[in-house]
Amino acid sequence: MFSRLFFPMIGLVAAGLIGLAMVWPQGLGARSPGPFGETPYQQRPEVQAAIRRQHEAAMAEAERARQAVSDLQAQAVAPTE
Repeated sequence: MFSRLFFPMIGLVAAGLIGLAMVWPQGLGARSPGPFGETPYQQRPEVQAAIRRQHEAAMAEAERARQAVSDLQAQAVAPTE
């Protein structure tokens, strides 16, 4: 008696999950094929440009910080007159 209800219920749940997986948003991963999904947010050209600008600014700031530390170390080592 229990299996008469259980197995059809499991079949419906499985079909529902498969249907949901076909239309669920892909998030930041790869684009889903066919008519489903759209280009992920981080793969859009304007977002890629913003990420690149942030990266370049961070690298420039890190270089300035390294240079400042280097200058301070040079001042500490050099004899003061």
